[in-house]
Amino acid sequence: MLRHTLTFENVTFAYEQMTFPLLSGVSFAFPLGWTGVVGANGAGKTTILRHAAGLLRPDSGWIRRPGGSIYCEQRTDEPPACLNSFLDAADGVAIRLRGSLGIHPDSLTNWAVLSHGERKRAQIAVALWQEPGVLALDEPTNHIDQGARRLLLQALDKYRGIGLIVSHDRNLLDSLCRQCLFVDLGRMVMRPGGYTAGRAQADREEASAFEQRELLKDRCLRLKKQVGRARSDSGRSSRKGTKRGLSSRDHDARAKVDIGRVTGRDAAVVRRAVQLQKRLERESKLRDSVAVKKQYALGVWTEGAESRRDTLFRLRAGFVSLGGTRRLVYPDLMMAPSDRIALTGPNGSGKSSLVGVILRQLNVPPERLVYLPQEIDAISSARTIEQVRHFSSDQLGLIMSLVTRLGSDAVRVMETIEPSPGEIRKVLIAIGLAASPHLIILDEPTNHLDLPSIECLEKALMDCSCGLLLASHDERFLAALTHRQWRTAPSPHDPDCILLGVS
Repeated sequence: MLRHTLTFENVTFAYEQMTFPLLSGVSFAFPLGWTGVVGANGAGKTTILRHAAGLLRPDSGWIRRPGGSIYCEQRTDEPPACLNSFLDAADGVAIRLRGSLGIHPDSLTNWAVLSHGERKRAQIAVALWQEPGVLALDEPTNHIDQGARRLLLQALDKYRGIGLIVSHDRNLLDSLCRQCLFVDLGRMVMRPGGYTAGRAQADREEASAFEQRELLKDRCLRLKKQVGRARSDSGRSSRKGTKRGLSSRDHDARAKVDIGRVTGRDAAVVRRAVQLQKRLERESKLRDSVAVKKQYALGVWTEGAESRRDTLFRLRAGFVSLGGTRRLVYPDLMMAPSDRIALTGPNGSGKSSLVGVILRQLNVPPERLVYLPQEIDAISSARTIEQVRHFSSDQLGLIMSLVTRLGSDAVRVMETIEPSPGEIRKVLIAIGLAASPHLIILDEPTNHLDLPSIECLEKALMDCSCGLLLASHDERFLAALTHRQWRTAPSPHDPDCILLGVS
């Protein structure tokens, strides 16, 4: 074992409620530096990180890790255990991290009112301060604005241990990672470079495997035809090689049979049929051994309809408190049935708080609203899955179809007691899209979703005719879907005041 390597050796693991292992005899190594762990929601990425940090134990196999380990989970419901010590620490590392990542001195006492982006920065800062031998980060850029993302990248680049990072942020993976572990429901392949280089190599491998399998399928088809002809020939030879049915007086016919037996021509025909059959069996095994990734139809549809009402909501100018003396001040706001609005701004500037005010002023029937909050806690996630299990067969079938088309195995999602944050978002999106909504409000919709799912959701919302209000830091996602922008920014005259600009 290398002293500075985290190794998985023949590791198998299954959750109690699952019918088959999520990890099955896997072996790979993580050297010093950052390794990306990428794949679809529910494929096992978080399970690998939790094993790497020692929070889960394999059913069989071994995991050998040098030094201590820390896992930073996706959710930020609770403050990290050492946050108070980190805030009080006077060492250079703590001071640098507090400054570079903008950690407020009162983060612990104000945790409940911090934005999820502020919580995420504090969570990662505490982990980096402890300088563990193994650091496992699950979606570290979720909720974080563009400016903070750049600062976080600089901080992570200074880490000198063994880092594992699960992320849908391609720029982050390409900038930090020396290699990426591609996880695909039991099949795990380590490829050099960042996500873009590894994905290109994976595409080449899949194309080559598909081509090889098609060639072998064609070869097997030709062999089957040859085997059929050979069997037919051997059948005729067998019938010719018997004296059954011949008259004892038909000496010429019996003599021909004897000659055939002597020359062995009929036996050669039979031997050829047997040889061809064995060759077909070998080629069939070779064909079946070529692993080709199963392709699922992706992309969802929506039956969203434009509301016949004049407005979806209307707010008079006012303000919303952000804790203490901080406040977000907004002008008169109105949303028409066909509006597509991007709500943007830095972490902690009141975007989610404004969404909360809007939700209380809607002119939309509840059954025609799709609302996805920024985070869904574990208890709510489990409750949602249990509710979906009791839907009618038609409803359940539609939801499972939509979840599958968003890139997850719906059967596995329905099996689990506690779905991943990405999986529960897909379930909630599916429930909403199936209801023919008039208004869709999504708070950080791309958080926790894998890359193919983001593209599928983007296409679905692009084709939807209802109103959209999207609060997000994903500039590419917003550019594709919105035509108006509401942006929060600090007031130049009052440090406690955030202003909402409309354009």
